[in-house]
Amino acid sequence: MLTKPEPSEREDAIARVRALIEAGAYVPGDRLPPERELIDRLGMSRTTLRRALDALEREGAIWRHVGKGTFVAAHGGAVGAGSLAELSRQLTPVRMMRARLCIEPALAREAAMNASGEAIIRLKLAKDRAAVAPNWADYETHDDLFHRSIAEASDNILLLALFDQLNQVRRAVAWGSVVRMSERPPQEHTSFVEHDRIAAAIEARDPAAAQEAMHQHIHSVSARLFEEV
Repeated sequence: MLTKPEPSEREDAIARVRALIEAGAYVPGDRLPPERELIDRLGMSRTTLRRALDALEREGAIWRHVGKGTFVAAHGGAVGAGSLAELSRQLTPVRMMRARLCIEPALAREAAMNASGEAIIRLKLAKDRAAVAPNWADYETHDDLFHRSIAEASDNILLLALFDQLNQVRRAVAWGSVVRMSERPPQEHTSFVEHDRIAAAIEARDPAAAQEAMHQHIHSVSARLFEEV
C-alpha cells in the first residue's frame, strides 16, 4: 500500500520541481520532461513526484494534458503569482463565490457541448476519488481536479486559463476561511450528489442541465461555507 509523503517530504519535492523548472529556463508553454525522466533526475518516487505535480497544478504553475505531457503554465511565474496574491488579499470569500457563479456554470455548459470521451472519464474519476477521500486534504485535491477537469472538457484553452486564475484566487481566499469539524467529508456531504448531477449532465450532453447543476453546486457550497447566497 502506498503511503502519503510527510509534509516536509512533499514540500521538498515541490521545491525540487520548481528548481528544475527555473534551472532549465523553461518558459510558459514549454513541456517538462516525462515522468520517468523526472523521477531519475530528481531522485524521488513516482508517488512523491505526482503529489508534487498535483500541488503545482493546483497553484497554476503547471498544467497537464493526458497523452501530451506536463507544461509550464502561462501564469506560473512570479509576476502572475504576485498579482493574483494581491487580488486574493482584496477579495472577500462572498465575492469570490459570486465570481465562481459567473464562470463555472458556463464552463459546465461548454463541457457538455465539447467534452471528449476521455475528458468525461477524467472528470468522473476525479469525482469518484473525491467521494472516497479519507481526509479533507485529499478531498480538496480531487475536488480541485474535478472542477479543473470540467474546465479542460470545455476544449477552450482561454477558458481553461481563466479557470486556473480563478481557482488560484479561490484557494487563497477560501482556505483561510474554512473550519473543518470532522476528519473527512461525511457520507451525506452534499457535494457528492451535486458532483454526480454535474457529471451526469455533461455525459448526457445536456448543456442547460450541466449549467444549472453547477450553479446549484456553487450556490450550495457558498451557503454551507460562508452562510451566504
